[in-house]
Amino acid sequence: QVQLVESGGGLVQAGGSLRLSCAASGRTSTLYAVAWFRQDPGKEREFVSAISVNHGRVYYADSVKGRFTISRDNAKNTVSLQMNNLNPGDTAVYYCAASRILAVVTKEATYNYWGQGTQVTVSS
Repeated sequence: QVQLVESGGGLVQAGGSLRLSCAASGRTSTLYAVAWFRQDPGKEREFVSAISVNHGRVYYADSVKGRFTISRDNAKNTVSLQMNNLNPGDTAVYYCAASRILAVVTKEATYNYWGQGTQVTVSS
């Protein structure tokens, strides 16, 4: 089993920045990829970004390219999401997810483990 705990959410004005962190514990050596998804009330959960654990290959949704940066620290078992130039459309609960399999990283079904989520609110 793997446990994921997100931190770093909060309230920020448009144009501001936040850094989210996802701390993994348990059988982390079995993980292939870690991702961030987000969900606004009344909307479906959507893919934001992902990173492969061993090779560091990164993936981004078009809506966040150039503004968000995902990174990993395998020694600390953490994955971070640096979010810059935030806008109200980025408001959502952000979830960290981890996968044990090599599959399409943008799809929810790929991920075996999920964190509890952290709220990000961007005011205009």
